[in-house]
Amino acid sequence: MEDIKAEVRKRYAGIARRQSSCCSGGTSCCGSGTQWAPLVDYGELPADVPADANLGLGCGISTRYADLRPGQTVLDLGSGAGIDVFLAARVVGPEGMVIGVDMTPDMIKLARRNAIRGGFRNVQFRLGDIEALPVEDNSVDVVLSNCVINLVPDKRRAFAEIFRVLKPGGHFAISDIVSFGEVPADIRQDPDWWASCYGGALDEEEYLRIIEEAGFVRVEVPHREEVAYPRGENYGFLSITVVGYKP
Repeated sequence: MEDIKAEVRKRYAGIARRQSSCCSGGTSCCGSGTQWAPLVDYGELPADVPADANLGLGCGISTRYADLRPGQTVLDLGSGAGIDVFLAARVVGPEGMVIGVDMTPDMIKLARRNAIRGGFRNVQFRLGDIEALPVEDNSVDVVLSNCVINLVPDKRRAFAEIFRVLKPGGHFAISDIVSFGEVPADIRQDPDWWASCYGGALDEEEYLRIIEEAGFVRVEVPHREEVAYPRGENYGFLSITVVGYKP
């Protein structure tokens, strides 16, 4: 687990320092080596969202399915340079608050600079692990995450933490990578593949079962899309967006 976290932190610290990912043209991706697969395009960003807030690291746009409303408190897990935090902050408005949590200090620094550049006063960025969130119990209306849970070694603990911080009746909208079929061991066991979003991607059925076992209800998958690479004869990966509610 520590090797995986170290590789993930190293990979994304480098991206934060370069202020760009593998992709160009505003598209998002996960991948390994030179084989990168575009997954999502945010399109033209609002004028107050700095361009380098989008580092091309997502596999969905969870804010589209989050039912965000003015005045809400929102938590974004693995907030990176801040793209989803800033988009959510525009919706919740000055009476709301959006908190971004990331385990990479370089990403936190970059996101805070972007918040200043964009003039966002209703955002916070906190350093921390998803398995031990620096957030109070029952304090958040909505949890967002974009292509990050697959990077977490202990996914059961991650969803237990999401359940803990959500208010009763609150919900999450999470975009992530999941697998189907028999993924080869060389992908599962390689820290570089973990840092590239695929090594730690659970089978979709297991992923959804963990969510339900954490206590969430009304769990739905409003978006599902197959990833072009990596793909084998008997396995592959999907980008999904999942929504679930805390009773």
